[in-house]
Amino acid sequence: MADETPLRADAQLNKARILAAAEDVFRERGAGASLDEVAKRAGVGIGTLYRRFPTREDLLAATYSARFLAFAETSRARAVDLAPANALRAYLEELVEYANVYRGFAASLGTVLQIGTPGCLATSKEGARLLHTAQEAGAIRPDIRFDDIVCIATAISLATEQDSSPKAHIAHLVAIFMNGLVER
Repeated sequence: MADETPLRADAQLNKARILAAAEDVFRERGAGASLDEVAKRAGVGIGTLYRRFPTREDLLAATYSARFLAFAETSRARAVDLAPANALRAYLEELVEYANVYRGFAASLGTVLQIGTPGCLATSKEGARLLHTAQEAGAIRPDIRFDDIVCIATAISLATEQDSSPKAHIAHLVAIFMNGLVER
């Protein structure tokens, strides 16, 4: 991720314009949309965009950060009332739904979660916490890692990103995968 030192007012404005433009362009055209188009829509040069966001994944992570923060908070609150394996299942289903906000985002999910924005860190930390809790309860096999959960989310996201109403399909695929995670 780009340096997080305090920005001058004009640089902060450019960053905000880039993020707003990226949100619009990615929603319209998907995660693979032209970064030149993002820069043009933001009214900045491509060099300015790359100075703030050196890679496409950095830009995706920044546009998703607030969304991922809210996701992690919702998951933490929901987990209090669920059995550990059910909390992990709900997390996985919702992570897939979040990954499908931008068409084509699923292919970058694992990389984006490693970028280090507050939202990416919170989402990864919450997923790892839920996995550990489910493993401690004996509900999930001890050899499963959080990276495995991200791979599963990526696979399900890729399989469902073209569905017009994917919620039931996501739940079905998550159930299949969860059966493979269960401690026997």
